[in-house]
Amino acid sequence: MAGASVKVAVRVRPFSARESSRQAKCVIQMQGNTTCITNPKLPKDGTKHFTFDYSYWSHTSEEDPNFASQRRVYQDIGEEMLAHAFEGYNVCILAYGQTGAGKSYTMMGRQEPGQRGIIPQLCEDLFARMAREGSPELSFSVEVSYLEIYCERVRDLLNPKSRGGLRVREHPLLGPYVQDLSRLAVASFADIADLMDSGNKARTVAATNMNETSSRSHAVFSIVFSQRRQDPLSELATEKVSRISLVDLAGSERADASGAKGIRLKEGANINKSLTTLGKVISALAEATSKKKKPEFIPYRDSVLTWLLKENLGGNSRTAMIAALSPADCSYEETLSTLRYADRTKQIRCHAVINEDPNARLIRELRREVTRLRELLSAQGEGFGGNLGACAPPPSRRAPHLPPGLTDPSLTSSAPPSTAPPTLNGDPGLEPPLGPTEAMERLQETEKIIAELNETWEEKLRRTEALRLEREALLAEMGVALREDGGTVGGPPQPLTPLFTPKPPKQTPHLVNLNEDPLMSECLLYHIKDGITRWVGGLWDPQTPSGPPLGPPQFVFSPPGRVGRVDVDIKLSGPSIQDQHCLFRSCPDPSSGEAVVTLEPCEGAETYVNGKQVTEPVVLKSGSRLILGQNHVFRFTHPEQARRQRERGASPGPPLDWNLAQRELLEQQGIDMRL
Repeated sequence: MAGASVKVAVRVRPFSARESSRQAKCVIQMQGNTTCITNPKLPKDGTKHFTFDYSYWSHTSEEDPNFASQRRVYQDIGEEMLAHAFEGYNVCILAYGQTGAGKSYTMMGRQEPGQRGIIPQLCEDLFARMAREGSPELSFSVEVSYLEIYCERVRDLLNPKSRGGLRVREHPLLGPYVQDLSRLAVASFADIADLMDSGNKARTVAATNMNETSSRSHAVFSIVFSQRRQDPLSELATEKVSRISLVDLAGSERADASGAKGIRLKEGANINKSLTTLGKVISALAEATSKKKKPEFIPYRDSVLTWLLKENLGGNSRTAMIAALSPADCSYEETLSTLRYADRTKQIRCHAVINEDPNARLIRELRREVTRLRELLSAQGEGFGGNLGACAPPPSRRAPHLPPGLTDPSLTSSAPPSTAPPTLNGDPGLEPPLGPTEAMERLQETEKIIAELNETWEEKLRRTEALRLEREALLAEMGVALREDGGTVGGPPQPLTPLFTPKPPKQTPHLVNLNEDPLMSECLLYHIKDGITRWVGGLWDPQTPSGPPLGPPQFVFSPPGRVGRVDVDIKLSGPSIQDQHCLFRSCPDPSSGEAVVTLEPCEGAETYVNGKQVTEPVVLKSGSRLILGQNHVFRFTHPEQARRQRERGASPGPPLDWNLAQRELLEQQGIDMRL
């Protein structure tokens, strides 16, 4: 499989509601694997043609015989990449395109039948195939991580204690990696689905609190897939470890086209930096392929994104890119740029190898490096206590997927004595010598990696469960419902807390969040209890009226139920959210017994219902859109009222989504979005 080209596909989506309202014209045509684009301003200049491995026509409906469904895209690309992972190769799927072109839909999709994207389908098929092929001689293990890159800063979406700004480092044996990124053990597709949902919730909370949009951040969902085969005759074990990287890149856009200013312009500059660097890397690799020689320099380290994707671009990986296209004439320049980007990418050749038995070799090399670093520190007069044996657990605690003998003491002395001065990677002259501080830091880093590699499977599962409980505790503290009945998702039934009403879920009024990104919409659910539910901002010191501190959001919350001197039920944060912002009063109607929910804004609190600012109590109806502060948008649902509307056969109106809420708000301010 060495020397295989990056597989490239393009996919065109239907018109958006905004494009349809502007009567946009389609400038994309597809015939087989060829994609054509016509300049709407200069049609006489002719049509530009591009040929890819796949050209997916998703502009129409499923009735069209040429329509490419979510399932077809996965069968063509996802199934092939999963097969490579079972063979022992690293694999990577990247989604690229302008903002709103459909990248997240292709990668994640939606919950409705037939709408799931590549990531959930691949994860489900992974466990289905493991169940089919597992045997006493063949065992599997799966670990996952989920990170986000926003403005060149890395966030761990699965660790609620993560402070953001994780460091990206490059180890001479491991290559680029994120220091302290959680890697959680999973035993089923349900576990992965729960982690994806938790990660998306964390991403939504952070983006809303900091007035970000997910289209301005890169998301990387990684799976480490291990296969261990035991030979019953020789009693020898072999292991293959594959890394599956599933990447949803930030949207590319021009500042003049998006109208970006201030923070948005800064975000765009950081996005353009990473995507421009990605383009430079792709161009350098493509040029090296065409000239059949090693390039002099590839700027991997010019951005966090390209640094982390170093192995996936021209390295040890089987890689595919899906370029998402807008069909509209108003997006011609961005779409043409995307097509050229994809055309350049298909020239890259990766040199993938089967990753067989890496752990035994890796730990042996890491221990050699520890020995060299200790020698270096001793030579520089820096004493270091402790012994290397502390890095390895006894055989009874050895991870089941590590080969026997992995912790054999002979491995620590397998390297011949070195006569040359110790260097960073054991090859004299390749890198400058380390100083005492750098050597100590590298030593601690390497010993930590060894400890993680020797961690038992049971320990990994316990760590995964501990982080799950921490995530759920923090979401519950914010008032987010974890299960429809207010309990913990995936856990045993718990006694209902005062926050949640004892009514069945279908009778409980609630709020769901709305977001510009469909992936982030309706993923946070807030039940409204009988009596009073209070809202406040509680993620930073209330004495700081200007808002949260600069930098990435911190998933650290105040003590349960309190911010300063105020008891709270649901916590929000962000611009214009007050310590006491508003309250919801739910009381039964005297005649029908049905809950009536009233929104009561606090004095000076910026609160809108269906686009109108409210300063007095207002009774909410099912489907009402609420905006609290500047960032938080919700839809109120009263299940009993919604059921009566369905029974009356009420005709469906426009989607009650983020776009409608924003349009109502702007129209009330005299701004016509249809212009």
